[in-house]
Amino acid sequence: MQAEKDAEFVGAALDAGLRAARFSLPPSSEEFAASIEPKNVPAVFRGVLKGSAALSRWDPLYGGLDYLLEKVGPDVAVEAMMSNTGHVFYGDLRSHERVSIPFSTFMQSCKSHLGHLNAASDSSKDKGTGKESTCSDKMCPASSENSEQLYLAQVSILNTESKDRCSLQVLKEDIQEPIFLKGKSFSSINFWMSRAHMRSSTHYDPHHNLLCVMAGCKKVTLWSPSASPFLYPMPVYGEASNHSCVSIEEPDYSSYTRAKYMKEYSERVILNCGDALFIPEGWYHQVDSDDLTIAINFWWKSRIMTEMLEHMDGYYLRRIMRRYCINKITQMGSFSHSERNGDFQSTDGLSGGSQPFNKVTNSDTSDKKGAALQSLKPCTLQALYELMSLVHNSVEAVDQNDRAESASQDTSVCQSNERKKTAADDSSLLEKDPVAKIILPVEPLELRSMLLAMVHTFPRTLEGLVLNILGPTGAEILTRKFDEMDQGSTPEEQAEFYKIFYSAFGDQYAAMDALLNRKELFSFQVFQSVLDQYLRVCVERPS
Repeated sequence: MQAEKDAEFVGAALDAGLRAARFSLPPSSEEFAASIEPKNVPAVFRGVLKGSAALSRWDPLYGGLDYLLEKVGPDVAVEAMMSNTGHVFYGDLRSHERVSIPFSTFMQSCKSHLGHLNAASDSSKDKGTGKESTCSDKMCPASSENSEQLYLAQVSILNTESKDRCSLQVLKEDIQEPIFLKGKSFSSINFWMSRAHMRSSTHYDPHHNLLCVMAGCKKVTLWSPSASPFLYPMPVYGEASNHSCVSIEEPDYSSYTRAKYMKEYSERVILNCGDALFIPEGWYHQVDSDDLTIAINFWWKSRIMTEMLEHMDGYYLRRIMRRYCINKITQMGSFSHSERNGDFQSTDGLSGGSQPFNKVTNSDTSDKKGAALQSLKPCTLQALYELMSLVHNSVEAVDQNDRAESASQDTSVCQSNERKKTAADDSSLLEKDPVAKIILPVEPLELRSMLLAMVHTFPRTLEGLVLNILGPTGAEILTRKFDEMDQGSTPEEQAEFYKIFYSAFGDQYAAMDALLNRKELFSFQVFQSVLDQYLRVCVERPS
């Protein structure tokens, strides 16, 4: 089981085009800039740091701690993260604090921890177990010092975005940037070091990132930005908006239901000493570091962020949100082949659908109403019967004004309930709309024949369906079907159909308003879903 946790893997649902590329030889700076960086997909570079001075000088197992202590000096203070959640460092400011400590104090703590590890290893040898220390073995706490974990995280070696002095600037002398980053204008170069095994929370960064392991081992789990809905990022207005709400050790799937699928959309890579990982901006990553692991990282702005003009932000925000909503609507319309083309199944629990058809189709075929129904396919007649049942079971025998008022109130209540249910279980909007489920499998031209039959045979039922029963998802599906009908019809046939269809309504404009209002309500529900899943923001519909 531990071996499985320590191994690399690729989630079953991760798109092949989003999987990390692997390189055994470093690319040129031209190849990286032209073929790797623009794809915004992670890339692993094996052994790319071999020959670096830092690689040989910093290794804790071969005197690296003493070297770093002497190189930095005894009087330099650094900012460390102190976790109050054990070996897990969460981005939420409530779960950790930043403390200033002498670099020498941290180094001495690391030397003490190394002594415990060596003693434990010697003890195993003395007992004749012959077992070698593994990565996972080293993760076990070796002393009571682990009660308060310290982690040197993002300690500046270089920072072009801040005027503050970099605490570990002297270490830059040991660092040789990888050849493929030649010419990059770095925002910062940072030093990262864990004394004992530690875990970072799932988060993303606003810069391109090259993570380089100088000593030890890191296991990095990656998610594309498109996996945000499964990771539940913290609200965009919060202090830790780039971090996931989901606990990495004890995830609460009852509160974060989609999180149970997050592993399927992830990939884990293992970085050993000398390896580097390109993490594009916006990619979520969660990092496990072994004892005495040292890394540096290079951050730089992506081309798109460098060229994005601030005065255009308002447009980009609206444009991106609009595109997300359109994509979401498209995804909701991508139903399975069996739903579209399989045998139609009753959605209201009725069985033996042929029985009511006998009542209708046994009427005089010379009658215009009977002829309209006779032309429909059996599955279309079944859909018609179910729609009629919905209307007759839902609409009370009251005058039109009362029904309109009731519909307005029901729509408001429905909208409120939709918000609650969407936030609670995120189940398909299709499943909540019986009209949508009934009309979805009906072919567009068959639906046109069914609607025309309703105009001639059951005009009041059609009116009640559109004005009182049709929900937001049903309105979206129905208008999509209208578009598909139009694609297979001449302009004259289109005009004739809509003329006949709207003739069934006492107020044609009320019918048009009902369709448009509910279609917009559907779009708003999708917008709510996008805000919730990607920004963790809930909004009410404007009045």
